[in-house]
Amino acid sequence: MERAKVHYEVFVKKTPAAGWTLEMATENRAQALAVAEELITERRVATARVTKETMDLETNEYRSVNIQTFGLPDNVKTKKEPERNDPLCVTPQDLYTVHARERIGRLLDGWLVRQKATPFELLHRADLVEKLEASGVELQHAIQKIAVPEAQARGLGVHEVMRTFQALVSRTIERLLGDARRGGLPDVDKEGFAAAAERVSREPERAYLLGAGVAASIAPARDWTDKVSRLLDLADAAPIAGPPRGLALQTIEQPLAEILGSSAGLEGLIGKDLDLGVRLAAMTRLAAHQAVDALIRAEPSVAKIMPELSEPAQRLGRWLATEDFRAVRSAITKRVLKELNGPRRLMPQDAEAEIDLLRGLAMALTAAAGDMVPLDDVHSAFVNRSKMLVTGDFVNAYLGSGRTSIEEAEALMWLVENVIGSANKRQAVRWLSAVVGSLAFEKAARNAEVSAAQRLFSLAKLYRAVGRGGLAKEDYQPIQQKLGDLGGLAEADAKVTQGVARANAPVTHRLTLLLKLACGEAAPLGPAADRAKVEALKLVRLDATREELARSPERMAEVRTLIQAAGLAA
Repeated sequence: MERAKVHYEVFVKKTPAAGWTLEMATENRAQALAVAEELITERRVATARVTKETMDLETNEYRSVNIQTFGLPDNVKTKKEPERNDPLCVTPQDLYTVHARERIGRLLDGWLVRQKATPFELLHRADLVEKLEASGVELQHAIQKIAVPEAQARGLGVHEVMRTFQALVSRTIERLLGDARRGGLPDVDKEGFAAAAERVSREPERAYLLGAGVAASIAPARDWTDKVSRLLDLADAAPIAGPPRGLALQTIEQPLAEILGSSAGLEGLIGKDLDLGVRLAAMTRLAAHQAVDALIRAEPSVAKIMPELSEPAQRLGRWLATEDFRAVRSAITKRVLKELNGPRRLMPQDAEAEIDLLRGLAMALTAAAGDMVPLDDVHSAFVNRSKMLVTGDFVNAYLGSGRTSIEEAEALMWLVENVIGSANKRQAVRWLSAVVGSLAFEKAARNAEVSAAQRLFSLAKLYRAVGRGGLAKEDYQPIQQKLGDLGGLAEADAKVTQGVARANAPVTHRLTLLLKLACGEAAPLGPAADRAKVEALKLVRLDATREELARSPERMAEVRTLIQAAGLAA
């Protein structure tokens, strides 16, 4: 028995009073639900509804079942706007708009992937149109998927709307095939791209004609990367200035954006089987070529996470750095932000590397923001991504096993410094506070097997890091208090201050060590630092100390700085 055909559709209302319009159709239920939820989360629509469409094999009509509605309820009473019954597309030219091509790409996604072609190519290549016509089922199914929601929105019968779309598609196909048979489409490889652009720029259908020439030129490409290279060859050969150059580059931009908007197209340029984080880093470097390269030279942490781009990708990056392909650059950046807002891990096998990568990405996208996407959108994306970094699953994977409690606290402090958003900071601090307040941490701080100086230095480093981690006072002061108390216990156990004060060493050397303990450099502020201050004051008052410092101006300057840092200056 033949299985019924099923797909899922996302309908949206831009405002509560607006009518339902089709946003997308897909055979993937999860994707439809995710798109609907994303549209509501980003406040791009007032209401979104996901329906399941099942085709009756006997009548060839679809039965619709509402799965889930997001946003405002459908029965909100508002002032009713005049209902629009205009069809989505009326003439063949309407199918060549950006929104129409996006819709075509969704409706024929599987077929286009198998043909390794974009919607732009389908609309401009006679050979692809003939293949699609010959398939029969693919084209009919696509028309059915778009006709059902259109009929519902306009209050018409499904068959009536299908006949309208079939007539439109037939006219579009006849026009393209007729132009190809008559030889009315330019051969840019034979004529020269610049000459063809100059010639057709005076024609009413100039975008359609030059698009056909571009599509034919990239048709022999072996893969997506080859298509990109051929498109860039055409860009290099574009007219130097004037309206013909604008026409040429705008035409090239359309298939280029569609290729880079697909996973297969991007994989060909930046590599296959990469972790999501590496792919996003490569996409960021591609879209913000100049800004990222400048940042790589100045910031080692960015250089560490940025992958090297292939020669075709570098070439594309140089083109994207110009104003000619601004829309493509912006589209890539928006896709990066979309993935950052998504649920997938950036580096599933290495949580520590994921934090480093996210830090580098944040710096790169912040440097490139403004020109491509608003800085607020970048900040919002990293706030959302930071929520994943403070979940129990991620923290457990990040800490792993085999670390000492002090090492765990240092790792969590690095996490605190790298998450964004006050709520995420507070959650990260809770993890840090739990470790610092544990019995295991106290044992590690007082572990006699490790030198007291090393333990005090680690506590001091944590103390300072907590203070500059961008936390509210009520969050970081209790942790600093605990670290100071533990530092006092560790110092008292080993009698560090007494040992330094009575050591058989030059007085200035002893004074320097005590001042480093007192100012929080070699021990956390608290009891240990206070005891060191007392001993340091005793040494400062000695005549021998003053005489020795007077003989060494360099040591005098160092001691004066430490005295000021310790708060002992008169």
